[in-house]
Amino acid sequence: MQSVTTKGAGAGLRERKKQATRAALSEAAVRLAAEHGAENVTVEAISNAAGVSPRTFFNYFDSHDDAFVMMDTQIGERIRCAVRDAPAELSPLDAVREAMAAELADVEQRHEVWSLRAKVLQKSPHLLARGLGLHMAEELDLARTIANRLDAGGGSGGDLGAGSDTGASDTGTSDDACGGADIGLYPRLLAAVAGTAVRVSVEHWYTQSPPVAFPDIFRDVFTHLSAGLSQPPAQTDDGPSDRRSTES
Repeated sequence: MQSVTTKGAGAGLRERKKQATRAALSEAAVRLAAEHGAENVTVEAISNAAGVSPRTFFNYFDSHDDAFVMMDTQIGERIRCAVRDAPAELSPLDAVREAMAAELADVEQRHEVWSLRAKVLQKSPHLLARGLGLHMAEELDLARTIANRLDAGGGSGGDLGAGSDTGASDTGTSDDACGGADIGLYPRLLAAVAGTAVRVSVEHWYTQSPPVAFPDIFRDVFTHLSAGLSQPPAQTDDGPSDRRSTES
């Protein structure tokens, strides 16, 4: 069984230093790319900006391009571990929400770097494609974790239009081609929807003026998902804080 890595207990001093070094390298790469263009930024320049050697760079990234698209390779692992170890009484959606919320706790401090990274990827199609590929791989890994959690709890994961009434697998040749055979429709859908929910939360948060606390927006997004995306009641303001103030 994989060892559990969490922000609190599992990460010792050495692990925290490694995370800090990786973050420093990635941030340096993004800032340099935003100024000069990713194709004009060398490994040496990134390493110098982060205060480490080029040799150290390759302890954290396999290639030059990875530094621009991989902000923290451990995030996906931590989310999967949190989903796997969440209390049994939590629904799969709630388990995923809590796992992602923990990783997004400091999103407001990372706003500038995330914005710069998005601009860098938009200007470099090959980096955007690479980032999309990594995202899809992470999504598939999360779907597997959700499927395992459902299996452990006795759920089939195939009760959302999966054709389970026939007793056959709800996956077809397209799943086989994507490496997702036997995962099930529900785990794949939940993993995909959760990832989209994070993106929508962040994008909506960027646009709010005056600013709204990100956790409020994030909770509202998952509240809509929990309600099955039924049409919300008419509101005078689209902000989440107004609704909460009336409920408290």
